Amino acid sequence: MCHESRHVAALVRVSEQHYHSASVVRRDRTTPRRPPASGRMLINLLPDFFAVLESPDRLAAYQRYFDNHRRILQPYWQNYVIDPETPHFVDIVRSTMSAGHDDVSAMLARTDVVSLARTTEQQCREILDMDCDVDVVLMVGVGAANAGELVVDGRGIAFVCLEHFTGQTNAQTDGLGLDPELIPAWLAHEIAHVVRYTSPTSRSELRAVVNEAGGSYSYWDSGRRATLRELLVNEGLAVHVSRAVSPGHAAWEYYGYERRQYADVRQLEPVVARAVAADLDRRGLGLRLRYLSGGMSDEARTVDRYVLPERAGYYLGARLAEPAVAARGLSWAVRASAEEIVAVGQSAAMTA
Repeated sequence: MCHESRHVAALVRVSEQHYHSASVVRRDRTTPRRPPASGRMLINLLPDFFAVLESPDRLAAYQRYFDNHRRILQPYWQNYVIDPETPHFVDIVRSTMSAGHDDVSAMLARTDVVSLARTTEQQCREILDMDCDVDVVLMVGVGAANAGELVVDGRGIAFVCLEHFTGQTNAQTDGLGLDPELIPAWLAHEIAHVVRYTSPTSRSELRAVVNEAGGSYSYWDSGRRATLRELLVNEGLAVHVSRAVSPGHAAWEYYGYERRQYADVRQLEPVVARAVAADLDRRGLGLRLRYLSGGMSDEARTVDRYVLPERAGYYLGARLAEPAVAARGLSWAVRASAEEIVAVGQSAAMTA
């Protein structure tokens, strides 16, 4: 998943919507591995977005942009913003189109984001022994997620929204002000999800959920159908992949935390672990939102009189996955079932 920004409250409001592709993906888990160089595609939406900003009628131009790239933008909106068929779609587009994006232009003038994306994808392909297709998308979003994963017609998509990677916050775009040097870390995080969801050798519960949805990933539906254990491990593994691909950042940056939040999560780890223990085998969107989403109320995150830090599950998931990553490596771990991941940790604890 991602570091949320602007529209988390809207995400929660529309959480009862279901979104599925009508296409069907092959479900045969014995599909032979494709050659490593196959399935690569870098999709750069930046020129088309900036052309929208140059249009005298930006609202109409954005609608054309949306229609031209509907395969990517429709699931982006559905999963990370709101249903684009609702009236609020126009309000968000109008706000985005009136915002100043000079900070994005300045960042692009000094940062070769295309090379960063290509290098990151190649590193992930080697580290994870990738045997599935992935489209890497560079785009400017509408102030929601800084990065995310999608699956459309069985093909994985990993995207980054560059309004969040300018190095300075922007109140108009709700840009998070992340350093552009973090683009590889977040892109690797999302590519790890794509491998877990779509690799023919993945044994993850989320791969089964995506297949049963006709080769489509829905944040909301998967939150209802996958166990909390799977959701935690999924994010934890992505954190480990981002560390391997882009080392050297502050520890909290791999989780999307601020420094203080990271300290709070570490201090409350025993509390979070106790709270999670009884829920690991349960399914429910509320569990995903409590442990892995931003924007939830203090009441929704209160356990045993403690208010859990937002997205505390990212840290706990990384801790759950750590023994398996150390013992079996990232390529194995990112495809393993959550039960296999936990079993390795239990075995390590018994022999320690």
